[in-house]
Amino acid sequence: QVQVVESGGGLVQAGGSLRLSCTASGLTFGDYAMGWFRHAPGKEREGVACIPRLGSGRLHADSVKGRFTISRDNAKSTLYLQMNSLKPDDTAMYYCAAVLKASCSLSQGWYDYWGEGTQVTVSS
Repeated sequence: QVQVVESGGGLVQAGGSLRLSCTASGLTFGDYAMGWFRHAPGKEREGVACIPRLGSGRLHADSVKGRFTISRDNAKSTLYLQMNSLKPDDTAMYYCAAVLKASCSLSQGWYDYWGEGTQVTVSS
């Protein structure tokens, strides 16, 4: 059974940093493209960043470019999202997603497996 679990969320002041992690079990992590999404109250879920299964060709949403960086460690079956220069607008539930494909996408329909999310709150 595939299980995807996010961690690392919390409360941080504007300008601060957080690193989210996502572990996946029940699958061969290196065979899966991965993505990070977020959902804020009153807004639609949006793709934040994604990374192909081999790591090259990452994508970042315009809203986070230069501030967030997605990475993965296939040996540890772990996905990361380093978030710097956080803004109150980054406040959301952050979700990790996986799909058995080589390439990734910022479209949520691309993915088959989802975690339950980790809350990030940025205070002004």
